[in-house]
Amino acid sequence: MGQTVFIPRELDANEPRVAASPDTVKRLAALGFDVVIEAGAGLKSRIIDAEYASAGAAIGKASDVAKADVVLKVRRPSDAELKSYKPGAAVIAIMDPYGNDAAVAALAKAGVTAFSMEFMPRITRAQSMDVLSSQANLAGYQAVIDGASEYDRALPMMMTAAGTVPAAKVFIMGVGVAGLQAIATARRLGAVVTATDVRPAAKEQVASLGAKFLAVEDEEFKAAETAGGYAKEMSKEYQAKQAALTSEHIAKQDIVITTALIPGRPAPKLVSADMVASMKPGSVLVDLAVERGGNVEGAEAGKVVTTANNVKIVGHLNVPGRIAASASLLYARNLFAFLETLIDKTTKTLAINRDDDLVKATMLTDGGKVVHPAFVKADQQPHVEPAAIPAKTMVADALPKKAAPKKAAAPKSPSSKPKGIA
Repeated sequence: MGQTVFIPRELDANEPRVAASPDTVKRLAALGFDVVIEAGAGLKSRIIDAEYASAGAAIGKASDVAKADVVLKVRRPSDAELKSYKPGAAVIAIMDPYGNDAAVAALAKAGVTAFSMEFMPRITRAQSMDVLSSQANLAGYQAVIDGASEYDRALPMMMTAAGTVPAAKVFIMGVGVAGLQAIATARRLGAVVTATDVRPAAKEQVASLGAKFLAVEDEEFKAAETAGGYAKEMSKEYQAKQAALTSEHIAKQDIVITTALIPGRPAPKLVSADMVASMKPGSVLVDLAVERGGNVEGAEAGKVVTTANNVKIVGHLNVPGRIAASASLLYARNLFAFLETLIDKTTKTLAINRDDDLVKATMLTDGGKVVHPAFVKADQQPHVEPAAIPAKTMVADALPKKAAPKKAAAPKSPSSKPKGIA
């Protein structure tokens, strides 16, 4: 009998995704695994048990996890779930370890080898395993759909005998994976789209999708990217200029979508209460970073807030999960692509190479210890959440301020492929 892969039903009521698809079940079986799916695990993603069974999986119950050599999940297992896990089992999921030191320590105490998929390095070899990109891509799409739904008007320009319906104006803040997909989706729906980002490389990406780029393009802007493709913090002078430009622009928009999220950090505040107050009644803001505090002042996690000036701030949680049928298919493929690298093709058994770059980047716990460098002391002392990123980091307060002494622009970093804000 081969080793067993177990896929449980997610216990979080707000998590409709599942960690396997009929396609990945077939692939796992081809690798030599016995695949067991907990009954009902895929129902919220429109995958019935019969489809899994037809693909070669056995339909089991939650307690079957005790025999599993590999557990594939969407979210980190709870303490209660871990009590049933076999010591030494490989557990692969989106672990969300930042600020959850007790949960990370519990993984170590359970003796499982836990892998945090969101730590997958963004290198060519790991593109098919990048859960942040696959899920952010869908979040960007769904953000436009949610915004259009709340906007309650047509997005494209329509010329009819009864008159012309003007095109909606959509503004995307943050041009990473989610932002780029939001631009593409809004353009397909016929909106007039603009976007902003502090990385110069984003300008070309925005233009390639048919949208207009908005930024103060001075010398400092040209040097605003690190060697790794991430945004640098801008000077106060630049922040003030960019804030004034952005504030004026937001007041004219129908839908604003914010996507700025940095793993392990509170979300930067991009839209102030004054900016929200300047928008037209009926306008909509969709905040994709609400789970980490939000980019929009006044956003509330899990709610659609209507302001005094009749502007809606959409703060849905788990946006990829809002289209779980699609999100699960992509996530399952991400997991399979990674698990495949952990298999000895000759013996068809789990053989984790702890010197592999992918393993070193994603392994959170192993052998009863927390092994990831960023969390190695999680089982010894409380994790200190990094200080909040000031609202002015990307979009400053638009109010006039006394000019600070000028600083020379930072030297330009070597060019590289931008990674963006997912």
